[in-house]
Amino acid sequence: MANHKSALKRIRQTESRRVDNKYYAKTARNAVKKLRSTSEKSEAQTLYPEVSAMLDKLAKKNVIHKNKASNLKAKLAKYIDTLS
Repeated sequence: MANHKSALKRIRQTESRRVDNKYYAKTARNAVKKLRSTSEKSEAQTLYPEVSAMLDKLAKKNVIHKNKASNLKAKLAKYIDTLS
């Protein structure tokens, strides 16, 4: 167990951040799945900016790696282009 007040505070902060990051990452994954399951191009094009912004925010906060966000956005854009 931690012996210092600052260590106890750090444990509390880490736990709350972990829970928050888990929620944000799960929400983003669900949004990506929703976009991938879309078969209409117009609907996918309206969802894409929202999902893209969500991924950028997660990368900015270091919840996911910036390259992962970039790769996901590129794959989603490619998927939208294949829709008719």
